[in-house]
Amino acid sequence: MIQNVGNHLRRGFTSVFSSRLSRKSASHAEKDDGAMAGGEGYRNPTEVQMSQLVLPCHTNQRGELSVGQLLKWIDTTACLSAERHAGCPCVTASMDDIYFEHTISVGQVVNIKAKVNRAFNSSMEVGIQVASEDLCSEKQWNVCKALATFVAHRELSKVKLKQTTPQTEEEKTEHSVAAERRRMRLLYADTIKDLLANCVIQDDLESRDCSCMVPAERTRVESVELVLPPHANHQGNTFGGQIMAWMENVATIAASRLCRAHPTLKTIEMFHFRGPSQVGDRLVLKAIVNNAFKHSMEVGVCVEAYRQGAETQRRHINSAFMTFVVLDADDQPRTLPWIRPQPGDGERRYREASARKKIRLDRQYIVSCKQTEMPISVPWDPSNQVYLSYNNVSSLKMLVTKDNWVLSSEINQVRLYTLEDDKFLSFHMEMLVQVETIQAFLLLSDLLRRPEWDKHYRSVELVQQVDEDDAIYHVISPALGSDVKPQDFVILASRRKPCDNGDPYVIALRSVTLPTHPETPAYRRGETLCSGFCFWREGDQLTKVSYYNQATPGFLNYVTTNVAGLSSEFYTTVKACEQFLLDNRSDLAPSLQTL
Repeated sequence: MIQNVGNHLRRGFTSVFSSRLSRKSASHAEKDDGAMAGGEGYRNPTEVQMSQLVLPCHTNQRGELSVGQLLKWIDTTACLSAERHAGCPCVTASMDDIYFEHTISVGQVVNIKAKVNRAFNSSMEVGIQVASEDLCSEKQWNVCKALATFVAHRELSKVKLKQTTPQTEEEKTEHSVAAERRRMRLLYADTIKDLLANCVIQDDLESRDCSCMVPAERTRVESVELVLPPHANHQGNTFGGQIMAWMENVATIAASRLCRAHPTLKTIEMFHFRGPSQVGDRLVLKAIVNNAFKHSMEVGVCVEAYRQGAETQRRHINSAFMTFVVLDADDQPRTLPWIRPQPGDGERRYREASARKKIRLDRQYIVSCKQTEMPISVPWDPSNQVYLSYNNVSSLKMLVTKDNWVLSSEINQVRLYTLEDDKFLSFHMEMLVQVETIQAFLLLSDLLRRPEWDKHYRSVELVQQVDEDDAIYHVISPALGSDVKPQDFVILASRRKPCDNGDPYVIALRSVTLPTHPETPAYRRGETLCSGFCFWREGDQLTKVSYYNQATPGFLNYVTTNVAGLSSEFYTTVKACEQFLLDNRSDLAPSLQTL
């Protein structure tokens, strides 16, 4: 029996990979034909590159490039890219979190590359990469990556931006994921508010030694800047990068007052510009250390604008939170003194900083780490639910945009594609169904109904309805192969409607861990890293339904066994899904129609 299974498994692998090899020549021909479109010699039409030599006037007291100066260069490069696409003036709307991986010394070169990832109605996302270069040793380092949102505007007419046309796999991925990032930005303020309300913060303020504490008020900084023509663009609006540079300056002073040393900026949380400022405005910048941890401190910065004699109230322009460390001679972080907040607002900022630190670490881990480095099941709690949902949908979209899928089998217009990538074997099944796209999306997004057509879902329990687009389910599946125990899964299901024409409807699935649903002896805990559905409208009452699954090690034997020749089990499941959609296309549950 074991020998037969092994032979069958080897035949499965042979079919997959020989199929891939047999198509290599055709694949190379296609790549040669598309070289001008997305290969060698291709350059994104919105791409802008800037190289700057770091001079002493650009550096801080440590002889390193001032982050404020770097932010000005980043903003300028990104703005040029945005205006190249828009064909009109653009202003900075926001800048996503930035994590600085490397400092830049005097005499080194900063290379900045920016290009538009995706355009929406009047706004666009610009991706920025920053690297440093030592001209003597020819060494290069990655400094940071950034994502900025710019808004195009004309004084006499409303702007409707043309769409970008991604060519390479990287551009297609960024274009697809940009919609999910935009959704997260629009929900940013409410998300932070909800997370802070739901986060349980360990408050050890009363247990600390007060004699070793620095009063927060001692770190307070207030500075006024007059916006002059060199600080503004050709429309008279203040450069976003200039405002960010001024903010970094006052934040550094506040941090220095706590540590009595020269701090290094490590992280900037999202900048969001609430309104414009112009030449002639006075900008009031306020900074204070909100909280100090063992090796880092958070500084809050607020920017307000007013015109001398013309305004009675100040306009809130921007707020941001910056994380600093103090490095010793070996570039290791030093231990920092504790902060003693002022009663009232000071204590609120102190506790919120602790919550933001937890959120920031969760977000950095989930959003920025590579898929192959990430555990399959990630803990679920209110501090990371938004970013887990983002990662869930983004992972599926990135899998969809891979350009090296290989057609392995086709039976009765059901196609099976395979992909060997990043130590995973993924498969993709595709069919056309005579059902309206929105109906197929709504029917398959309710996992409670999946046992009606998928025998691998023996029972499904709704554990938590997180919001209208995200839910957590507990799934029990029959035993696979030689397994004695049935499997169970705790699955986050995230669904998204199209952001624009040409985007698919998406249902993304991935495993999470919940304290309320630990592993039990009765089941073998299964995990899914990335799977789900995409739906494209192909015409009236015609939908292309695609199912994707990135096979994990525990599921790999089953997948490779079924890939060979599109086995009857795979084919039967797909046809059962099609019949389910046809049978229920005019009988949607009222609860689904309102979602």
